Amino acid sequence: MKLSLSEFITSLTPSVTLALTAKAAELKAQGIDVCSFTAGEPDFDTPAFIREAAASAVTGGGAVCHYTAATGTPELKRAVCDKFKRECNLSYEPSQIIVSNGAKQVFFNAIAALVNPGDEVIVPAPYWVSYPEMIAAVGGKPIIVDCMDQPNFAPNPNRIREALSPRTKALILCSPSNPTGAVLDHEQLAGIYHALENTNVVVISDEIYEHLVFDGLHHIAPATLNDDAYARTLTVNGLSKAYSMTGWRIGYAGGPQPLIKAMSTLQSHTTSNPATVSQIAALAALGGGLDEVEKMRLAFVERRDVLVEGLRSIEGMSCGQPRGAFYVFPRINELYREGMQGSVAFCQALLEKEAVATVPGAAFGADDFMRLSYACSMETIKRGVDRIAKFAKSVR
Repeated sequence: MKLSLSEFITSLTPSVTLALTAKAAELKAQGIDVCSFTAGEPDFDTPAFIREAAASAVTGGGAVCHYTAATGTPELKRAVCDKFKRECNLSYEPSQIIVSNGAKQVFFNAIAALVNPGDEVIVPAPYWVSYPEMIAAVGGKPIIVDCMDQPNFAPNPNRIREALSPRTKALILCSPSNPTGAVLDHEQLAGIYHALENTNVVVISDEIYEHLVFDGLHHIAPATLNDDAYARTLTVNGLSKAYSMTGWRIGYAGGPQPLIKAMSTLQSHTTSNPATVSQIAALAALGGGLDEVEKMRLAFVERRDVLVEGLRSIEGMSCGQPRGAFYVFPRINELYREGMQGSVAFCQALLEKEAVATVPGAAFGADDFMRLSYACSMETIKRGVDRIAKFAKSVR
């Protein structure tokens, strides 16, 4: 028998982030001291009050052992509505909410619900690695809009207008950004939405890092801009980053009811409900305040400042000041020596020679950069910067 796989699955590229994380783990298993800056997850444990709520539910048995509604319990959907109103000034009804197995599933559900083969989705670059692959997976075409030369990496409204076509179905936004840490302000968001006026383009807004914003800035939910923005925006969020709950796999979204209904139909036939115990934990998280989140946010600020200062001291490397998330995105192309083919080769050599794991900017559509996550210990940051400086000196 000759196994024949589908064309779309063979066209997908494995996640570079996960591949380099796995390579770093392999080196660590060999006893090598690796400074890893690859992981896109907080290194803190989930706050105790959330774990305790889940443990108590498991011990008690009953409903926790069984299915829930495919897109989340009524109690959790109401809690998500309350969160959107309280923290974002967004008014949604439970019928406008979906709860999924992480924000990644929310995104794929949305893309699959919107995009027909040949349809286009505008993706500003730098972008999170999975956006283009999700679009391609359903036969869509990612239209990459280069924002590398823009202040704050913000999508330029004129370039968005130029990218629009009769087949454009959606535009993806991510603020605070993975990979750059950039935070879009009101003026930038207003310009983007102005470019979409008189179109039927849906905005899928990735706001998973909303609580990790620094330097006195505040996250702005794009759907709050005006009635048109509210009508065309799917607001995507989750518990993974703010509450350090990556392993619990809870994401959610609020948006236009017809889109939520279509996404819910898809989820009912694929995964059905997120884990019941994780939904109980999510309910505790959303009702438990932000004190623990704030502690983590302050720790990230301290780490960011040390990492940025260290990278800026390295000749040949330039690094902006990220205002959110937990990533820095330094420009490294001046360090590409002869024969070094871009950021992939640079990051591979850095891992092999100095045991520092980073993610090449090529994975995010930005080959002159690399991404470092500071969701790691301060000790790792300091040792890692020293090693990066040593490597940079060797290739200059």
